[in-house]
Amino acid sequence: MLYRENGQFKTSYGADQQVFPIAQDRVVIGLLIAFAVFAVPLLADEYMFRAILIPFLILSLAAIGLNILVGYCGQISLGTGGLMAVGAYAAYNFLIRIDGMPMLAAILLGGVAATVVGVLFGIPSLRIKGLYLAVATLAAQFFCDWLFLRVKWFTNNSASGSVNVSNLSLFGIPIDNPQAKYLFCLGLVIAFALIAKNLVRGHIGREWMAIRDMDVAAAVIGIRPVYAKLSAFAVSSFIVGVAGALWGFVHLGAWEPAAFSIDRSFQLLFMIIIGGLGSIMGSFFGAAFIVILPIVLNRALPALGDAIGVSIGTAAVSHTELMIFGALIVFFLIVEPHGLARLWSTAKEKLRLWPFPH
Repeated sequence: MLYRENGQFKTSYGADQQVFPIAQDRVVIGLLIAFAVFAVPLLADEYMFRAILIPFLILSLAAIGLNILVGYCGQISLGTGGLMAVGAYAAYNFLIRIDGMPMLAAILLGGVAATVVGVLFGIPSLRIKGLYLAVATLAAQFFCDWLFLRVKWFTNNSASGSVNVSNLSLFGIPIDNPQAKYLFCLGLVIAFALIAKNLVRGHIGREWMAIRDMDVAAAVIGIRPVYAKLSAFAVSSFIVGVAGALWGFVHLGAWEPAAFSIDRSFQLLFMIIIGGLGSIMGSFFGAAFIVILPIVLNRALPALGDAIGVSIGTAAVSHTELMIFGALIVFFLIVEPHGLARLWSTAKEKLRLWPFPH
């Protein structure tokens, strides 16, 4: 559209070019949500729900929480698995020790407990950063592992050290089949993803990104580093704690502290590096990659070995998985630090301009 300004004719095509892709993205996301809510429960089988869809949703939620802290605020954390454990065990104790406690309220209170622990261990971020902060959060991971393994009160004095949750329900509706569990997790993931997206687009998100880019300059222009860093730890820990409660309640049903070991922390860190640091969509890409790749390798590598006359065992598949993860992390850190999310954005732009890229 042409308009006149200061005696010259100008076009608003550039503005329209920015508005239309945003509207198209919203339509695509709406269609994906509608497909996930209405079509997936009818098309997927029990194996798909238990092995792929439910783990993907819960790990995506945990990756969103970690991405807020690492990707948007620039605070390195290696204690995400410990915060997931705090959310799971806190929700379990709220559920069994308070009569009539609703399951959803217990899960959210587990997130609140993880928030308190996350802020407590986030206090060192006010003085240290980089590798030293990573070591401090790693200490939080080891502390949580020791606490839930040695203090029997958290496991309700279980002799085996494991706990279990059964007869899940939401507002009187039983959640006792894979479809119901999937829809419950999907609802929470959509809600928290929208909340996280709005937070990072608001003033608090701009403060996080300013701290990430240059904390000294951010302090000079009036941003409070204490508030920005601790708020990032609080929001991230709450989302991660809710994800931990869902992992224990919905996906596992029965668990022990090893379910939230340091391997889980590294797995989530790999997700946001591969998916894309500082991207909500990248959290979903990273979770999908981490969940699907082992399944594909477990099926494809033995078949490939049989085709060429070589026996490939489970150990070889596991080692190949680790090598692929390591190679991809190095690749994305060097070639494309913004991960799969940036590659997806680039592909969308090329498709919009095709076949006239000039």
